[in-house]
Amino acid sequence: SMTAVVGVMFVHLYLVEKGYSYTHVQAIPAFLLSVFLLLLICPFNIVYKSSRYCFLRVIRNIILSPLYKVVMLDFFMADQLCSQVPMLRNLEYVACYYITGSYKTQDYGYCMRTKNYRDLAYAVSFLPYYWRAMQCARRWFDEGETGHLVNLGKYVSAMLAAGAKVAYEKERSVGWLCLVVVMSSSATVYQLYWDFVKDWGLLQFHSKNPWLRNELMLRRKFIYFFSMGLNLILRLAWLQTVLHSSFESVDYRVTGLFLAALEVIRRGLWNFYRLENEHLNNAGKFRAVNTVPLPFHEVDEED
Repeated sequence: SMTAVVGVMFVHLYLVEKGYSYTHVQAIPAFLLSVFLLLLICPFNIVYKSSRYCFLRVIRNIILSPLYKVVMLDFFMADQLCSQVPMLRNLEYVACYYITGSYKTQDYGYCMRTKNYRDLAYAVSFLPYYWRAMQCARRWFDEGETGHLVNLGKYVSAMLAAGAKVAYEKERSVGWLCLVVVMSSSATVYQLYWDFVKDWGLLQFHSKNPWLRNELMLRRKFIYFFSMGLNLILRLAWLQTVLHSSFESVDYRVTGLFLAALEVIRRGLWNFYRLENEHLNNAGKFRAVNTVPLPFHEVDEED
């Protein structure tokens, strides 16, 4: 798919350079996106149908979170969506750009000036956190563990922080700025605690590996400390909202791309330690084993 995207991009630039109708050339990305969407829902057994339909089922379960029992695949994917808010907002912009016919007039700012689009963009920013919060509520209902309610509070704090940022973008006053700092700082501390202690299982003071945990899959312990520090730094990307004046010479889209890339890196880091901790917990509860011993040693002894 990435090869197709890059190929179409070069074709797009080539046709523009050759002077072809801009309206027709601008329709190429929409055509490519339509092909991908049709391929995703294609009922024929081609191009990994089982994987495509599994993905669609997971997305359905996420959107209708309170109605379905939550399994790890569902909440793990929902966590990924929380890091893909910029991508979701870009998809919303692309839909607006083509549906309203802005591509014919090359009016890139039309959607940004439309109140309905801005309101929907704010809703899109909240949705992943809302879905994840509903999953926590459903897990609490099914399992009765209060830890799920505490986890729900983490996503509520993220939504409150996002709401404060939205209000600050509309009215850049000192009062809203202070509220953004307070809400975002509180949400960041909440999220960092959950990352390190609950999701990664680290910061166990009485473990045989101080400040880490008893079972580690990586031999070099400093990697865990480095990862915690990096996660802390990347979690503070919201400071760009407060320090936006320092980036006036850089286009906001470039800044957004850079911050989105940092979040992808942070989420990839989070994924590794989250899955490591999940695997070790499963092994500890006899739902899995750390390693599968091979029989070669026993065979050699018998010989």
